[in-house]
Amino acid sequence: MDLASLNAFIAIAETGSFSEAAERLHLTQPAVSKRIAGLEQQLKVRLFDRLGREVSLTEAGRALLPRAYQILNVLDDTRRALTNLSGEVSGRLTLATSHHIGLHRLPPLLRAFTRAHPQVALDIQFLDSEVAYEEILHGRAELAVITLAPETHPPVQAVPVWDDPLDFVAAPEHPLARGNAISLADVARHPAVFPGDNTFTHHIVRRLFEAEGLTPNIAMSTNYLETIKMMVSIGLAWSVLPRTMLDDQVVRLPLPGLQLSRQLGYILHTERTLSNAARAFMSHLDGQRHVPA
Repeated sequence: MDLASLNAFIAIAETGSFSEAAERLHLTQPAVSKRIAGLEQQLKVRLFDRLGREVSLTEAGRALLPRAYQILNVLDDTRRALTNLSGEVSGRLTLATSHHIGLHRLPPLLRAFTRAHPQVALDIQFLDSEVAYEEILHGRAELAVITLAPETHPPVQAVPVWDDPLDFVAAPEHPLARGNAISLADVARHPAVFPGDNTFTHHIVRRLFEAEGLTPNIAMSTNYLETIKMMVSIGLAWSVLPRTMLDDQVVRLPLPGLQLSRQLGYILHTERTLSNAARAFMSHLDGQRHVPA
């Protein structure tokens, strides 16, 4: 059972396609098929059912998948532990982050890190926070800088870095922005554009309404905060945005006494050995924990 075959098996299992797996691995599709055929012959089981263009794991494939992750993670962990003995901060650091944090929080930190550690090759993946969480859980990224989930469970550890206040916002000409103090019930009656219902931010805001026995009128949703801001700015709906994104295109709604925020920070897998590069980047992140937003 060689590593190349296991990588091909995982790529097909994750993409559901031999062609997409080949593209991910920078191989031809026949080369990927040959690796899977060899693995199936070696294990004496069929790993995938192929029905037309549909590819799905067999029972044997489902049993192998978590073990394949475990084998590759142990080898990667061993490689990092041996490399760390040199004490050098070098090599590749796979870092996952959300688009919003990558645009609004990380640039100065990345600049300082690359100047301090020029021998580190950064592999930055821009993903939704929820997807980045899965990348950490399955060992495909060493660190993820994301919107933290309300609850994080072992083996993932969350470290808060920034408090990110959230504001209810609308276009200056929106009816909700014209009055004085308004209530959450007033807001709930108007159409909203929300972060996608799979996002941590969506659940934070949704719980606020549910605590008041209210249901927001969600007319549209998207995972990109910049898109939400654009839709709010042209008067289509109200929304909730990080305070760092506010400007003259959108205004805070007058909701006295209402405070809403989320935590931004980094997560890691506690059962894997971190590279020296990852530890150095964590140190830079920790240095931001007491810096005002």
